[in-house]
Amino acid sequence: MKELGVEGFAAYRKQLDNHPEEWTVLDGLTHITISRFFRDKSIFEALERRVLPDIAARARSDKRQARFWSAGCASGEEPYTLKILWDLAAASAFRGVGSSVVATDVDETVLKRARKGCYSGGSLRELPEALLCQGFDHIGSLFCVRQQYREDVSFLLQDLRSEAPEGLFDLILCRNVAFTYFEAALQGEVLDRLVERLAQSGYLVIGAQEKLPHEMSCLIPLPGVPGIFRYETALPRA
Repeated sequence: MKELGVEGFAAYRKQLDNHPEEWTVLDGLTHITISRFFRDKSIFEALERRVLPDIAARARSDKRQARFWSAGCASGEEPYTLKILWDLAAASAFRGVGSSVVATDVDETVLKRARKGCYSGGSLRELPEALLCQGFDHIGSLFCVRQQYREDVSFLLQDLRSEAPEGLFDLILCRNVAFTYFEAALQGEVLDRLVERLAQSGYLVIGAQEKLPHEMSCLIPLPGVPGIFRYETALPRA
């Protein structure tokens, strides 16, 4: 508003009406870029102990790779946390079972930081010491994700409001984005799109303080862990 010389919100609303291209500028100023490693400790502990071993067992039985999607990944803390947990915990118990992580965000600036994979200490303050020591190289003032935990992690520029990566996923994380900041109707659209991408017996993870916009009988809450749901349906998925 200052840059445009507009005084007051009513005047800015008029600016939006008269200049539709301003909506794109405004939209770019509303991205949520806050993230950190191991955010919501209870969620990642449940993933490590209950969810990832279940996914690994099914992937081994099916003789395939496990697939994960981190929606609204910001600077990459969440997908890298997931990959490190998988490689150090699930993969060691189920040898030979690989995994891939697709991470998406609408902001190219944060995606560039994610692809570099180097972070200040503040981003890792909640990460358990064992994971910090095994997963990162300390380079100068930064902590950089080791190369083996960057492999099979890909970052895509996508808008969660209208897009989703191809294929089905064993685990989708959509935390502290859609179900906090989007209007109710759009939340419902996003939820339906996420469910379309879940493999049979796959898991959906939302923010610990978030709620689904509407109930879906195919999403079964994981007992004792708010925010994690298992997808079960009688309809087969290709």
